[in-house]
Amino acid sequence: MNYLVAVLPDRIQAEAAYLGLEKEGIKSTILGKGYKTADEFGLIDPKEQAKKQAKLMVFWLVPFGFFAGFTFSLITGLDTFAWAGQIGNHIIGGLLGAVSGAMGGVFVGGGIGLFVGSGDALPYRNRLDAGKYLVVVEGSETLTRQATRILRQFEPENIQGYADTGN
Repeated sequence: MNYLVAVLPDRIQAEAAYLGLEKEGIKSTILGKGYKTADEFGLIDPKEQAKKQAKLMVFWLVPFGFFAGFTFSLITGLDTFAWAGQIGNHIIGGLLGAVSGAMGGVFVGGGIGLFVGSGDALPYRNRLDAGKYLVVVEGSETLTRQATRILRQFEPENIQGYADTGN
């Protein structure tokens, strides 16, 4: 499945582009105020995806980190915290390993994406928030090429095609 996304500055142009596509038998969707929202259309929120991935990684890495820290302390026999005793040192090593696992889960799992953002979904969401409209066409490569020719007549601010590879 291929996607074509055109960014138009106002509702009138978005509707004109939609009608132009409809006249040629091409089905499209308008996203913007008064039409579908990004969430209704299925435009992924990168921050939500990053949160979900980071939580999953933390879920797996915290116990692994505890086990690794405990084992490291046990193998090396370090007496870093004399006040804690032998077993206490191993437990503290495990807790420090769990903290390291949590940090690794956040960074590797996509926590950086919470602050930086990623992918094309975020710029499209920002344009919708700024009052712009998106016209989206889904279909074959031939259909999206035909839609591109039609949409260029309406002078969109941006027009971008995507190929869904099924990954």
